[in-house]
Amino acid sequence: MPQPRVAGLSIVVTDMARALAFYRMCGVDTPASADAQPHAESVLPGGFRLMFDTVEVIRSFQPGWQAPKGGHRAALALDCGRPTEVDALHQQLVAAGHHSEMAPFDAFWGQRYAIVADPDGNPVDLFAALD
Repeated sequence: MPQPRVAGLSIVVTDMARALAFYRMCGVDTPASADAQPHAESVLPGGFRLMFDTVEVIRSFQPGWQAPKGGHRAALALDCGRPTEVDALHQQLVAAGHHSEMAPFDAFWGQRYAIVADPDGNPVDLFAALD
């Protein structure tokens, strides 16, 4: 039997257009036509798929689905390439109205690091190796 491989991440969204606008700012390429769709996906370099589904789509096959309560269980992490780019993307996302969960700082593990919440409250880590 072939070994399974991690091929993607699915994110449940309450507003597809708003979620895709956020992720476009983070470098995820999705066509504007996806804004009105109940499902969208983007194939990232290396073939990894980032998928987005509306709550309605999830409930169409899992009628009792509820958003998780309590703490976050996973976070998408974006390598920004350079420490200054962590600051720039953080500033751009916050200026667009997204919530900063952690302002950029130089972490003891050797990265410039910040966290911004996507429109549904999912944390998105921004990082780059310190020079």
